[in-house]
Amino acid sequence: MKKMKSLKTIAINTIREEATAIANLVNFVDSDFLTCVDLILHAKGRVIVTGIGKSAIIGQKIVATFNSTGTPATFLHAADAIHGDLGTIQKDDIVLCLSKSGETPEIKILIPLLKEYGSSLIAIVGNKESYLAKQADLVIDTTVSKEACPNNLAPTSSTTAQLVMGDALAVCLLEARGFTSSDFARLHPGGAIGKQLYLKVSDIYSNNQAPRVSFDDDIKKVIYEISSKRLGATAVIKEDKLLGVITDGDLRRMLENNSDISKLTAADIMTKKPRTITPDTLLVNALNLMRQNNITQLLVVEKNLYKGVIHLHDILREGIL
Repeated sequence: MKKMKSLKTIAINTIREEATAIANLVNFVDSDFLTCVDLILHAKGRVIVTGIGKSAIIGQKIVATFNSTGTPATFLHAADAIHGDLGTIQKDDIVLCLSKSGETPEIKILIPLLKEYGSSLIAIVGNKESYLAKQADLVIDTTVSKEACPNNLAPTSSTTAQLVMGDALAVCLLEARGFTSSDFARLHPGGAIGKQLYLKVSDIYSNNQAPRVSFDDDIKKVIYEISSKRLGATAVIKEDKLLGVITDGDLRRMLENNSDISKLTAADIMTKKPRTITPDTLLVNALNLMRQNNITQLLVVEKNLYKGVIHLHDILREGIL
């Protein structure tokens, strides 16, 4: 138990140490940072992100964030760059180099070559007196007082600082570009988040049959229609215009309240003014409407004409929760 308490303390101290390092980054959002945003925003080429070791791993995540938020970027490992992949970089590209020390051998070899290419060089570096910092056109400072590692060796606070500064750049660029949720959906068509932003009722409801009965149909016809279409409800219509809805629940209440149902019609038991939705509504909004009203299906209506039914299960199958 004592050992577990000690480990808990270590974990808490690690989080606090990194949180402090991140909080101190606000002091480094300076004129160079803002110039970096403007330079990348108006670049004709891509952002080439490079680094070595743990910084390279952080660089890959920054590239992913850039690309997903409208800033074209690619990752180039510093070791690969000096062993044949330097041709990836074009004159109009901007190179973003990550390094804590700014003194690693691969970086020192790479920088003079970048100078020959004429590419702008931005350094995200934890040592402003380093070779990288002095050679860079612009410097984003990510200095940390110490690593969260008790030996002050393993990259922990320093790599977290790099990651956060990368996110800060990406979000500033996102805002400056006027990047919208629609743009995000266009770049994320396969994920659950993307589906929330672009999938509409019209994409789904037509896969279902459209249960319908006339207002004067008898109860037998109503029960058959609900049962055969397997959506838990049927629309009640007159010349394609929606008059009401009958659900499984309406049938149960009918049986509870009536001893003789032989003379009842759909009009007698339907719910007037049912919850409806238009085909151009986003699926996520349809889901929210179902949740708000504690229902599992919505009638799809366009210009008061009945089109079909969308069910909760249809939405859940798309991974929208």
